[in-house]
Amino acid sequence: MANTSPVYARINTQLKENAEAVMDKLGISPSNAIQMLYSQIVLLQGMPFEIKMPERKPVDISSLSRAELDAELLKGIDSLRSGKALTEDEVEEELTELYGI
Repeated sequence: MANTSPVYARINTQLKENAEAVMDKLGISPSNAIQMLYSQIVLLQGMPFEIKMPERKPVDISSLSRAELDAELLKGIDSLRSGKALTEDEVEEELTELYGI
């Protein structure tokens, strides 16, 4: 029998169920998936995928072409027409959350 050690982790229930549904289709048990992840970490001497914060910057209109600017403005017009207008406070809150400004 192989020398094994337990690994315990608490994760979101829905995430667990969704991941296990995919693994089931692939014929992989959660233990096998964890074994594969750990093997890749050792092999690569790091995570087998990039971990970083996504870059989210406000659109700088001075760098847009006329067509790109028109497309951005149309997004706002479509938003207003569909009733998705935000209050000033909501805009400020969203800018703070997304860009720290």
